[in-house]
Amino acid sequence: MSNKSRPYLFYGHTQSLCEACLAVVPAKVIFQHGNVYYQKRCPQHGVQKTLVSTDIAYFKRCKEYLKPGDMPQRFQTEVRQGCPHDCGLCPDHEQHSCLALFDIIDECNMRCPVCFAASGPNAGNPRSLQDIETMLQTLLASEAQPDLVQVSGGEPTLHPQLLPILRRLKDSPIRHLMLNTNGIRIARDPQLVQDLASLKPGFEVYLQFDSLRAAALRDIRGQDMRNVHRQALENLERHNLSTTLVCVVRKGVNDDEIGDIIDYAQQWRCVRGVTFQPVQDAGRNDGAVPAQRMTLSEIRSRVIAAPNPFGEADIIPLPCHPENIAIGYAMRIDGTILPVTGLLPREELLKGVDNTISFEKNTTLRDAFYRLFSLDACAETSVDNLQTMLCCLPRIENRGLTYENVFRIVIMKFMDRYDFDLGSVKRSCTHFVEPDGRIYPFDTWNLFYRARR
Repeated sequence: MSNKSRPYLFYGHTQSLCEACLAVVPAKVIFQHGNVYYQKRCPQHGVQKTLVSTDIAYFKRCKEYLKPGDMPQRFQTEVRQGCPHDCGLCPDHEQHSCLALFDIIDECNMRCPVCFAASGPNAGNPRSLQDIETMLQTLLASEAQPDLVQVSGGEPTLHPQLLPILRRLKDSPIRHLMLNTNGIRIARDPQLVQDLASLKPGFEVYLQFDSLRAAALRDIRGQDMRNVHRQALENLERHNLSTTLVCVVRKGVNDDEIGDIIDYAQQWRCVRGVTFQPVQDAGRNDGAVPAQRMTLSEIRSRVIAAPNPFGEADIIPLPCHPENIAIGYAMRIDGTILPVTGLLPREELLKGVDNTISFEKNTTLRDAFYRLFSLDACAETSVDNLQTMLCCLPRIENRGLTYENVFRIVIMKFMDRYDFDLGSVKRSCTHFVEPDGRIYPFDTWNLFYRARR
């Protein structure tokens, strides 16, 4: 009598969260029907199975991009209870702050159904200038010269001291500053856009942009934002103010528009790329329909399948947090988008084959590669590192790039109760900086700490 085989391949083991009580529980990593799942077991709530990836090959490939993390210069807490309950950052965290978020207000002039912060009108709580200074000094003690800071909320343009806050941050050692906004005030206040343009270079607008369709926008944002989007982009275009479009993706709502949004972004000179974020089960979206969740691999597959220049080789794991962020860089020259990620001999680089460019031996190319494909690569370093790589690769002509020639696709997922992975959380490099003098990983902040604010 032959033994009965299990209906899946056991690939490994991690720690995740019970989807009912948020307890840290053991989880098997299993391959089944071409997908990757976490099979968790909670003593109180039993076995739970969560889809993690629809691409086994890409899931395994992410591990090939791991590199030693960069430590912050100072930790803010001690290890006492163990991850994820000692944030942060505690000495057990493996990565510094590639992207630091400053929430400067809780209030928002929208009430989006997908908002992970559950922001809305009348929430108030604008941070004082002293709060901002405390947050800044906390970050500077940790990073010395932070590469990327994003001012967020709520809706940060509602803060009565927005411009003084931005100017204070610009006067600090921060290399690149971003403003995360729904675009309403950007669309309605041309003077504000002119004031923001005075912060160039090293300043960028992170503009909410989820769909080109009214119905999808009503589902995701609660209202048709198309006119706001267009007017905001026209105002930003007038000053050529660097802009990234950020799209929250909800399955069955706007996931069929990914290619169209990339095409639309390329029509605007001021737009430097698109960031796609799978909807996170947090805030107002807590308990949403599981069928509307998207994995990073599904979004990546849709980018590749769309009729745009980005192919399979062009969207790769981000070395500092490969499981959670994928990125692809391109050059935009004379209206043509030329992805450069796929032109790098990646497999040969990783294997160190002698008859081609060796990733280990060619330190100039290796270092430029890691610096370019890192979340904390700011505008100026992105251009410099593209030029360095082009000098090492004979197939592309280096014609003197500027930031206007850079176009990037980023897919950034934030973990929730379903796909939480303790090992990946320790590598999180997107962090909230708070007035309490602590720095919290994005994923643990929304799950365990935001409600304490």
